[in-house]
Amino acid sequence: MSQCLNPDCLTINPGNTNFCQKCGSKIILQERYRAVKIIGQGGFGRTFLAVDEGKPSKPNCVIKQFFPAAQGTDNVEKALQLFEQEAVLLDELGNHDQIPELLSYCGHEGRQYLVQEYIAGQNLAQALAQEGVFNQTEIRNLLSDILDVLNFAHSKDVIHRDVKPENIIRRARDRKLVLVDFGAAKNAKITPLSVTGTIIGSMEYIAPEQAKGKAQPCSDLYSLGVTCLYLLTQISPFELYDTSEFVWCWRDYLYQNEVDEQLGKILDKLVEPRSKQRYQFTTEVLADLKGLTSPISAKPTLVNIPQTEIYQSVPTSPQKEDNQSEFNNFSFEVVIVDEVQHSGFLGINKVLTTKSVLKGAQYTSVALKPGVNLDLVYIPGGTFMMGSPLTEVDRGDDEGPPHQVTVPTFLMSKYPITQGQYLAITNRNPSHFQGFNLPVESVSWRDAVNFCSEVSSKLGKICRLPSEAEWEYACRAGTTTPFSCGATLTPELANYDSNFTYGKGNRGRALKKTTVVTAFSPNYFGLCDLHGNIWEWCLDTWHNSYQGAPNDGSAWIDGGQYNQDRLIRGGSWVNFPQVCRSANRAYTTWDKVRDTIGFRIVVEL
Repeated sequence: MSQCLNPDCLTINPGNTNFCQKCGSKIILQERYRAVKIIGQGGFGRTFLAVDEGKPSKPNCVIKQFFPAAQGTDNVEKALQLFEQEAVLLDELGNHDQIPELLSYCGHEGRQYLVQEYIAGQNLAQALAQEGVFNQTEIRNLLSDILDVLNFAHSKDVIHRDVKPENIIRRARDRKLVLVDFGAAKNAKITPLSVTGTIIGSMEYIAPEQAKGKAQPCSDLYSLGVTCLYLLTQISPFELYDTSEFVWCWRDYLYQNEVDEQLGKILDKLVEPRSKQRYQFTTEVLADLKGLTSPISAKPTLVNIPQTEIYQSVPTSPQKEDNQSEFNNFSFEVVIVDEVQHSGFLGINKVLTTKSVLKGAQYTSVALKPGVNLDLVYIPGGTFMMGSPLTEVDRGDDEGPPHQVTVPTFLMSKYPITQGQYLAITNRNPSHFQGFNLPVESVSWRDAVNFCSEVSSKLGKICRLPSEAEWEYACRAGTTTPFSCGATLTPELANYDSNFTYGKGNRGRALKKTTVVTAFSPNYFGLCDLHGNIWEWCLDTWHNSYQGAPNDGSAWIDGGQYNQDRLIRGGSWVNFPQVCRSANRAYTTWDKVRDTIGFRIVVEL
């Protein structure tokens, strides 16, 4: 297809069109670059994915169009200067493998255009949202890659002025990091560093001197350091700096993410607010990086937690049965959030800490089709107290009365059913958020039941949705706290609306979409994503209390199969943390289809 470049039209045309069928504007830029679709838009123009038809392979490229929403203002004039300057600086920089190549700068039908090499891959903000916080190995690799690029740019007297996660792309073909968007860059040779200029850059990442309009090469180093802190913690840089003490407190937010002392000192010196106390040159940082001698460990320090803290009468490991010869062992780390007394600037208060414990479980893997497996975790039978205690914050009346339930042994899918697994069985993918390893959503209760029926036929065993009792038992995994990870939830442990908190939990940035099913650490049974990401269908019909509920772990069903509201559990990416508690209950009609609802399955033993 062909995208019209006329800002007043923007019609999508057939792929071989040379002139827009609606407005008549010429579509191909410089008889060579054909826009395909809009991939970005701001107050001063748009960015298009395009095809370079001047080359035999017709590679993708990017067209940046300068077209401000408001005309005739000083800001527009400054923006045009920066747009032109970006082209000049990219041309002067020449070729560097980790800077997009400038292909053209031209005028077209009264507007200015810049054409660049297209970098296929995710920016680091997207990678963070999908994969979780970076470990110190990834941070070292990031520093090494981007410092080399900055060293090249600074040697050409170019200051980037907008180093941040969104402007660093992990290139898909080789995983190299590419620094993009030189639209805010400054040529230090043309403008003396002592002259106060325009304040440019993203406020969360810019150095204090840059905020005063006096960017220096070491300002880029500051921004790179802040970028590293954000990637390590997924906490806004505004919250990582203690304005009352005038110190960075990023180490307080390292949840299950060790940073050794030597690398920590490098990061501290990168983000030193006083420019003269900061690293001045990229070569200084690179030298210190090469001098690191401490071993790299991506694993957290493990802390043994007494079983009495977390378990009721649940066995710590499955008891082998005659039909379990096909089971495999796997090990994993469980992260627990804890509150401890802390003596700080404002006196004694409680702060969050995390501790980790290494656990093991058993599973069996079923091939749904070549390359698509379904991992089923062995859940040992046991007795637990279902519902929430009266003292639990934000509990609902429908979460009681608390009652003892004995649940038989069963198998449960390690994650919510993924889109790849659903597609393998049904040959369709109804999900709003598309991704092979994202949970399938936008499925009704009946869709989920039909999926189970198909898997039952494949396995020769009964496969079904979990009962509500089985779901809560599996979610708690022996814990009695509001969440299986402890007294609260943090953005590092689940996908929910982290603009809001529960208890002493910290805030984060709401992702506003589902995340891959491997993004967060599991509970004590080895199951993932039971808090947040998506709601999960259960077999039971809705009852507004547990009065009269069965105590044998079976589903509580009355009435017709499809004519009543059905249980959903776990909360989703759009919900407040209190909604994601182990005991929280909700319901909707069996035919409801939402991008917040999916399911996982149980196989009877």
